[in-house]
Amino acid sequence: MIYGYARVSTTDQDTAAQVEQLTAAGAVKVFRENISGATADRPQLKKALAALDQGDVLLVTRIDRLARSTRDLLNIVHDVKQAGASFKSLAEPWADTTSELAEFMLTVLGAAAKLERATILTRTAEGRARAKAKGKSLGRPFKLTPTQQSEARAMLDAGRGVCEVAEVFNVSHSTISRLPA
Repeated sequence: MIYGYARVSTTDQDTAAQVEQLTAAGAVKVFRENISGATADRPQLKKALAALDQGDVLLVTRIDRLARSTRDLLNIVHDVKQAGASFKSLAEPWADTTSELAEFMLTVLGAAAKLERATILTRTAEGRARAKAKGKSLGRPFKLTPTQQSEARAMLDAGRGVCEVAEVFNVSHSTISRLPA
């Protein structure tokens, strides 16, 4: 059985064109979703994957309708293969896991994704180290200046409550409770 998966990112868009293409290509049932591809929790995709049995095919119009990244694509294709099914994209003929070429391409993509991730982690760590060496503060800026922090700490030490001090400085009580001692 051929199952289709159609996804658009916003409620202003429509899956009708994808459904038409998938049906014309032989999809018996099409799972439709109006949700961002960046969202990891896609209920209709989960249903489509759960419906797959030995010999079935999961069909999409384009890979970007299915996966938000190479890693995501590899994970989904792995789940499809675990079900004993195949994956196929209408726009990318190389992405047909019933062929040897697709197996090769997915292996290459997996290696590229792993290398890309390692490179990003290395560059990010180096960038953080350089910023720290230059004395830059990482993360969100403080809501209170050092002078305000000292004043708030003095008010707390004088017995005023956290919520009261927070109101004086127009910040949340959490900001005041996180002040260094």
